[in-house]
Amino acid sequence: MARLRLGVSARMLLQVTFPLAAANVMNQAARMVMAIVGPVLAVELGLSAVELGVLAASLFAAYAATQLPLGVALDAFGARRVQTVLMLLTAIGFAIFALSPGFAGLVAARIVLGMGISAGLMAVIKAHADWFERSRVAYVTGIATAIGALGSALTTSPVQAMLPVLGWRGVFWGLCLLALGVATWIFLSVPDKPRVPGPVRTLRGDIALSGRILASRTFWRFAPAVATLSMFNFVYLGLWAGPWLRDVAGMDGAARAGVLFLYTFAMVAGSMLTGSAASRATAAGLPSFFVPIVALAGMVLLQAGLMLQPSQPSVVLGLWLAIAVFGAAGPAGYIVLCQMFPPEQTGRVSTAINTLTLGFAFLVQAVIGWILDLWPRTGSNGWDPDSYSWALALTAVLQALAALAMATAQRRGRAIST
Repeated sequence: MARLRLGVSARMLLQVTFPLAAANVMNQAARMVMAIVGPVLAVELGLSAVELGVLAASLFAAYAATQLPLGVALDAFGARRVQTVLMLLTAIGFAIFALSPGFAGLVAARIVLGMGISAGLMAVIKAHADWFERSRVAYVTGIATAIGALGSALTTSPVQAMLPVLGWRGVFWGLCLLALGVATWIFLSVPDKPRVPGPVRTLRGDIALSGRILASRTFWRFAPAVATLSMFNFVYLGLWAGPWLRDVAGMDGAARAGVLFLYTFAMVAGSMLTGSAASRATAAGLPSFFVPIVALAGMVLLQAGLMLQPSQPSVVLGLWLAIAVFGAAGPAGYIVLCQMFPPEQTGRVSTAINTLTLGFAFLVQAVIGWILDLWPRTGSNGWDPDSYSWALALTAVLQALAALAMATAQRRGRAIST
């Protein structure tokens, strides 16, 4: 059997990692496609800015609400069955969007899509915990998240190029067909969850176990810090990076799109690098949260650089690409925390962390908007550069505190174990 670096089976990558990573591509595509088609929808269907905001929020609300029951399902039925069903649901969501004549139908479609894509990263982590050695999980998950990050690139320039030919409805029919293909690939390729001897599972018992995880001191020592690391990409790539590039760096639309396009590829590289580094750190006997702590420290320093309001294009690009690389270390933190619990609880632990991540992201995103509005609007109807620096100070302080909390909790845990 062919084996890659770190002793990973090429056959298992093809059978497990790649099809589930393709589902994560659909996750990213569903989240990012509105950035391209939103202006077209606003013109064609007469949607207001508030209605476009509701469309974005409805997907994430459904995504967040699905996380805890999703964890129970992943642990009970495995990634193959759960993700096949969810990819079919994703295809249905894309089809409803393509057929919708107005705002209500679009909202319903986004809610269905939010449920359909809800297992993107979580199914990957669960399947890797089931089918790969413990020390390899971070490495192969880095490969999967790198592939998944390409979904953001898929919905930038390629979608923009297809819009004049296919229209936005044609784009969503294309995404529907892709989701159906991914569902078929997962069903035919990914093996079923391995059977673990033990007592017969019940729904009541699974729900009770989820409650015990959420009440665990171990979970609360580390989960908020792990969620804080993953939060930055949700907050800035999802909304505030573009306005910062316009109002602080003075970039026009084409330049901003170019930076954000490269940002997605830096996330690909970061996923590979941080996943590999986490597995190598474990093999070298370094503390389990070494890579997430270093990534958080790096993020703090890089945000300090952005707070200085650079305008030179090379400096701006370098800072944002470095942020993308360090910010991609979030899944490494998920994996370390999941490995503190029994393998059969991986789905529930990972979705509980994701619930925190989503909650933090939306809270911080809203607070940043409030901070920006404390300054008067500029002559170009943007926001004051100083307001962005104060907003970045907020996220930098949060991540500095998260790094300190994570390091302290790990040191305390090691002291107790010895």
